[in-house]
Amino acid sequence: MCDDHSSKTDVIIVGTGAAGIFCALNLPDTLSVHMITKDTLENSASYLAQGGIAAMKDAEDYDDYFEDTLRAGHYENSRKAVDTMIRQSPMIIQDLLAYHVNFDRAGEELSRTKEGGHSQSRILHHDDITGKEITSKLLSGLRKKKNIIIDEYTRMVDLVEENNVCRGVVIVDREGCPSVIHGKVVVLATGGIGGLFKHSTAFAHITGDALAIASNHHIQLKDINYIQIHPTALYSPKPGRRFLISEAVRGEGAYLLNAAMERFTDELQPRDIVTTAIRDQMKKDAKEYVYLSLTHLDPDTVRTRFPNIYKHCLKEGYDLTKEPIPVTPAQHYFMGGIEVDLKGRTSMKNLYAIGETSCTGVHGKNRLGSNSLLESLVFAERAAMEIAQSIPYTPIEEMPVDLSAYKGRDFDAEYRSVVLDEIKRRDRDFYEQWIGNDDHIG
Repeated sequence: MCDDHSSKTDVIIVGTGAAGIFCALNLPDTLSVHMITKDTLENSASYLAQGGIAAMKDAEDYDDYFEDTLRAGHYENSRKAVDTMIRQSPMIIQDLLAYHVNFDRAGEELSRTKEGGHSQSRILHHDDITGKEITSKLLSGLRKKKNIIIDEYTRMVDLVEENNVCRGVVIVDREGCPSVIHGKVVVLATGGIGGLFKHSTAFAHITGDALAIASNHHIQLKDINYIQIHPTALYSPKPGRRFLISEAVRGEGAYLLNAAMERFTDELQPRDIVTTAIRDQMKKDAKEYVYLSLTHLDPDTVRTRFPNIYKHCLKEGYDLTKEPIPVTPAQHYFMGGIEVDLKGRTSMKNLYAIGETSCTGVHGKNRLGSNSLLESLVFAERAAMEIAQSIPYTPIEEMPVDLSAYKGRDFDAEYRSVVLDEIKRRDRDFYEQWIGNDDHIG
């Protein structure tokens, strides 16, 4: 039995990945913040990020970094957004160090590596679990905040709006009971759309709910057909989330091999180009995978640089230091989303979007490796600064909401249909290649 009830807070943040957490941490302690997440705190795409976080090395690196990002995005990027991200990257790294993020070092200096599409070694990392290291340290800071409350296993199913002004969210708990959180500002940080695909590196519960809800409210979307397929996920015939083999592995010198154990492409090209090469090779070989080999690299270096990947592959029956592993492309990242400006503002007043669910235009048509964590943090911080300066200092307005309209509905099916139909409308070729076949749908 559900009891209709409501609550109110200054800021509502939907999602607890790096973007949502960093936004909350950068809000003034004088604001009350209510965070909700569809699963547990840790089960976000940010937590899974392996390779690292890109950052401008020095002023001389600006031009190369800018060009690398635009080239990977097929020059469809927002130049202002790219400029903003790159210029703020050194400050973001300092912020993370202040939260005790333990980046790998070479002596006293931060260790930087190179990935596909990068012309310089500018990727900071912590072993091969950088996302876990960053997110866990930010979560530690979040748990110390007395002005922030967090509800796990709580799903946003609608926005509360009046005349294109956001007034809060409708949520359902794990029992399916709906309620309302009224707020002055809502921040959407719900992640990508990997749960819509059978083969994805994302958690199954990340299904683009915010996109469907935004579409239903006629909020502007941008480039939602720009979906990155990562070239190298560990192949398995079993269903479920695919284990990512980080691009950093190829950055450190791994080879891609065909069925005859011959190299067939330049492994350090941008992801979409490598993915296409792998798909073409799979067709030639009549196999569902190609091979990735590190056997020519020093075994101790492999085990030290990629301890998590090494251990996972061992668990699956592969020794990275002694044999090639089968890899296959899988959905990995969402470049499009809810259209926002450089302060995270959407086309609805008092509604912000950050992280993978937003589209700042930074990535263009294809994301440059290790730009995702950086983009999330840069624009989360900017959104928090804007909220602090512009939040209404008036009583929270509560609106009547008929909660009976949210009982007994299959939101998964409803929102899946909205998002997939919109992707199909915008890019039929991509839809038919990666979604149209039922085998690709989660």
